[in-house]
Amino acid sequence: GTYPLLPPLPAVGGNEGVGEVLEVGCRVTALKPGDWVIPADAGLGTWRTRGVFPEEMLLKVPSDIPVLCAATLSVNPCTAFRVLADFESLAPGDSVIQNAANSGVGQAVIQIAKAYGIKTINVVRDRPDLPKLVERLMALGADHVVTEEMLRKPEMKDIFKSIPRPRLALNCVGGKSTTEMLRHLQPKGTMVTYGGMAKQPVMVPVSAFIFRDVRLRGFWMTQWRKDHVQDQESVAAMMDVLCQLIRRGQLTVPACTKVTLQDYRAALEASMKPFVSSKQIFLL
Repeated sequence: GTYPLLPPLPAVGGNEGVGEVLEVGCRVTALKPGDWVIPADAGLGTWRTRGVFPEEMLLKVPSDIPVLCAATLSVNPCTAFRVLADFESLAPGDSVIQNAANSGVGQAVIQIAKAYGIKTINVVRDRPDLPKLVERLMALGADHVVTEEMLRKPEMKDIFKSIPRPRLALNCVGGKSTTEMLRHLQPKGTMVTYGGMAKQPVMVPVSAFIFRDVRLRGFWMTQWRKDHVQDQESVAAMMDVLCQLIRRGQLTVPACTKVTLQDYRAALEASMKPFVSSKQIFLL
């Protein structure tokens, strides 16, 4: 009940998904039967087998990409693309540090950064199956994977012998994780907060502001879409880049668990368990 996008009840759940157009009205020009579509904005309500929508509420996506990639395209990969593109002018060889690196956004950041030659330092929580998670993130293209505890250790300096300190930090957690990550940011670097999984405030040492002039910004994909309602070229360009990366195998679907809608309780319970790095996907 705290998220700033709350639909009037009763409401259909689901922000993401892909569907096929079955019929169009006589004045619809952008879509035709057979097209694949995803929500143009959050809050559409995708946990349904059928729906009737104005065409501006849907975005056409190519049907030659894997269906699970299309179903998970509208939120996490878009967020990853924007936070990498909009806050610092990154070039090949630059580095980025992020926490919640095993999240949907985190996995997309790793892959998009890899495609553009940007190094990633990826922070995850310590866990029983840590070696398996590290192996999976490295296979996606991660350059370094560290735990939150390792952020505080002198050994972190060894990482920066081979790559520059990051100019961009991506925060999805808050609390101590954020403070420790901030210490490794370059002077005049930017930290972008797009999530708050720890439900704790972002704590910044005064010295980081005064002596290193770091910048703290926020990002919300829903707001970006609202700001670009009249700029569909930017939306189309972003989707085109992401779909090209998918076709080239440089952006894959996040770890997923396929669930029937009848098993929604199991999916909801699984999504709330700690250390589950798998996205629950309803097959309708």
